[in-house]
Amino acid sequence: MSITGEARSEQYRPRDPYSEVLHQTLQAHLETFLARIASDPSSPGLPSHVERELRTHLTCGILAHGFCRFHCFTCGSDLLIPFSCKGRGFCPSCGGRRMAEAAAHLVDHVFPEVPVRQWVISFPWRLRYLLALDVDLCRAVRRVFLRAVFGFYSRKAQEDAVEHGRTGGVNQIQRYGSALNANTHFHALVLDGVYTAPDALSAPTFHPATRIADAEIAKLLFTIRSRVLRLCRRRGLMGEEGELDVSASSESQGLLPLLCAASIQGRSALGSEPGTRIERRGIPEMAVPGRAVVIKELCAELDGFSLHAAVKVEAGQTSRLEHLCRYLTRPPLSNKRLSFTPDGRVVHELRAPFRDGTTHFIFEPLAFIERLAALVPPPRLHQLTYHGVLAPASSWRSDIVPASPARRRSSCGGGGLLPLHRYSFSELMKRVFRIDALKCAKCGSERRWIAAITNADSIAKILDHLDLPSARIQLAPPRAPPQQELGFEGC
Repeated sequence: MSITGEARSEQYRPRDPYSEVLHQTLQAHLETFLARIASDPSSPGLPSHVERELRTHLTCGILAHGFCRFHCFTCGSDLLIPFSCKGRGFCPSCGGRRMAEAAAHLVDHVFPEVPVRQWVISFPWRLRYLLALDVDLCRAVRRVFLRAVFGFYSRKAQEDAVEHGRTGGVNQIQRYGSALNANTHFHALVLDGVYTAPDALSAPTFHPATRIADAEIAKLLFTIRSRVLRLCRRRGLMGEEGELDVSASSESQGLLPLLCAASIQGRSALGSEPGTRIERRGIPEMAVPGRAVVIKELCAELDGFSLHAAVKVEAGQTSRLEHLCRYLTRPPLSNKRLSFTPDGRVVHELRAPFRDGTTHFIFEPLAFIERLAALVPPPRLHQLTYHGVLAPASSWRSDIVPASPARRRSSCGGGGLLPLHRYSFSELMKRVFRIDALKCAKCGSERRWIAAITNADSIAKILDHLDLPSARIQLAPPRAPPQQELGFEGC
């Protein structure tokens, strides 16, 4: 079931973080952003995990902060691979690695060769805000959503005289929208049918689900909405008028609630003019007044809730399934879609135009960092989870998931054994980009891992010998607001 393919002739070249808009923006403005927060005595400050992720990203892909050395024993050439920051929030490189690894694991070791359907649910603005800040609420709403979908499949099986059917799926929490805004919603890949077993000694048998109608999606959405609102009412999150109370967020989150609220509303929280909307650019001809909203097949909307179930992958379509898994676990940001305006603002290009014709968002540097901070997930929140018959504790899982091969030896860690769910970076490069990262550019032989260099003195000596930058990242000093720099404060 593995997808490897033949490697292309292109040679692997580590990325250049110094040329990336994201790196340049953080290097130049992060200290200003943190100083702006610290200068306000009433500001609760950023949570430690958010500030740590913003700072560590500046070391991602920088050779001066450590690297692995790969050597070709045929021609004697070396390849240096810098360490990553392993960020969970916005890092395109680490998020891309995590995306490729998760997709490969799901296809190779989780999903059986049966039809799979994608279910996507999104929530109203107030609930997005609460889900972004409350980990327990996010987990509870996720359970409500998946139980409703699993119950839907069980009832459809009963209509076809299939009793005691059980299904399963994988859920991904996405905390972002296409505009880098805070938008917590759920993507679930669910087996499009149920398994049954006549007794404990028999292997489970799969029964595909019959065709799903639009009316069934609308009914299911109504059920999910009712259960979610009932859950919020039990937790004391409903106001007197029956609306969600966003004031119930935890005060221990520091400045994060303010940043999340501004991100959801498309505004700036700490810029030169707090509360202003983020500038948009696009195609005016697309913004037609009174333009009708087209509801797609197997898609329903109700009071800000939206449920989409139109994407289905048939059994045996392994390539399409892996592509869909990558879509689920993709990072929120791509370096290719970021650029600078002549005056130093950050331009983010959308993957596809909005209904009103918007194609680009233009951020002030501090407003852009605000958006990044709001995307960092809370600690100890598992964004990819397994449920139903695919859950690790399920008694049927061993009979349903693909048979696991023996542990593989890594070419990137001294020849040690890799866990089944881990892939080396060279394996992922072959799988995703069809590039052999360890193939020597001079002789075509395979490079071997030699050592991981972490000592600062050793790093500097090696990089100086190779005429590579050896200085560690130095952040630009904080700058005062423009009115203070020009001497106009208090005028």
